[in-house]
Amino acid sequence: MNWLDRRKHFRKIIEGDRCVYPGSVFDPISARIAEELGFEIGMFAGSVASMTVLGSPDLIVLTLSEFADQAYRICRAGNLALLVDADNGYGNALNVRRTVEELETAGVAALTIEDTELPQGFGTLGGAKLISIEEGVGKMKAALDGRQDANLVVAGRTSAMSISGLEDTVARIKAYEAVGVDAIFLSGLSSTEQLKIVADAVKIPIFLGGAGSGLGNIDALSDAGVRICLQGHQPFQASVKATYDTLKALRDGLNPSKLTTPAKKDMLDRLTRADEHKRYMQEWLGGELDKRD
Repeated sequence: MNWLDRRKHFRKIIEGDRCVYPGSVFDPISARIAEELGFEIGMFAGSVASMTVLGSPDLIVLTLSEFADQAYRICRAGNLALLVDADNGYGNALNVRRTVEELETAGVAALTIEDTELPQGFGTLGGAKLISIEEGVGKMKAALDGRQDANLVVAGRTSAMSISGLEDTVARIKAYEAVGVDAIFLSGLSSTEQLKIVADAVKIPIFLGGAGSGLGNIDALSDAGVRICLQGHQPFQASVKATYDTLKALRDGLNPSKLTTPAKKDMLDRLTRADEHKRYMQEWLGGELDKRD
């Protein structure tokens, strides 16, 4: 498939002057919903991937192939430009290069590589640690070297603000910018003062892993150089609750005809592109279409 247009679209957004909120997606249907509703880009998080694919928490037990396969399913479902959280690249710098190759092939428009020490080592339960800046630089170099399509956006990601503080955060993002990453993804910012300092430290676009009330509204974020700001992953959480509530109601004896929450047939037909498939069947298989619902 041709992924070029969505990658160019993503670059146009981050090279613009406005911040956008991505739609958090986790499978082909959710991606089509986000696209239909007009989200400029989609976001596929590592935590959501682990829960969707494995039913496991975000502890880096998901493999690269499992993540890339799900990213591909999302990308092929439509034309949504997809940003993915590639965690630490699933290993050292060599693994990072392989991660970029696989995710580029899967069709993503952008990916982040972080400098957190993952998975957590022995005796470090409950405490996140960072790799050295030097190792982080090596990973960013490997990520850029693994990229074949220059339109693919590679963002260096760090949670240093909440782990090692402001000074270390600035040192890391400046080092990653110097290597040549296209953007900086920051987690753990809590004030406009912090945002201003990091924004003044780099010239490339900034992505935020969420913005609390202390960071201002979308206009303030735009003025500060933020181009993408995550709002969380409520769609997946909502789907879990809706499924649980529906199954519980049925298990408790509710007549299926009394359920009010299921998607209507016209929505399912639209999101599964039923009309396209009916046309394919008519053109290629012959005969009359089944008129039954």
